[in-house]
Amino acid sequence: MYISKKEIQLLYADTDMMGVMYHANYLKWFELGRTQLIEDIGFSYVAMEEKGYFAPVYDVYCVYKKPVRYGDTAFVKTWVDSNDGLKTVYGYKIVNEEDMIYAEGTTTHIVVKKDNFRPVQFKKSFPEWFQKYEEIKK
Repeated sequence: MYISKKEIQLLYADTDMMGVMYHANYLKWFELGRTQLIEDIGFSYVAMEEKGYFAPVYDVYCVYKKPVRYGDTAFVKTWVDSNDGLKTVYGYKIVNEEDMIYAEGTTTHIVVKKDNFRPVQFKKSFPEWFQKYEEIKK
């Protein structure tokens, strides 16, 4: 299993009234991690879009274990949890430098045609990408 790791830049502007990172930012960090993983293995969302496809979020799940505060060091770890040819599930952990978990979750994505948003099989539309996911998944 391949796990991508990327440091997250924590901005003061991203905190809420309680002085912790606003909860929706964790979803942005999931996207940051997913994009990093895709680039790490040699693919890109831009190339997917140039071919006439999108990969929207179908489902998202996040459990908050401990708040991230401004001044903390945080990383997003990302991996391919499952990949069935139609849906891809990415797994995530937001951690500190000691690997203590702040939050963890998953996002499920499908591939759709850009012009009509109809789902297509990832396996058939991007066979090399699909195969790489098969090699690195959990």
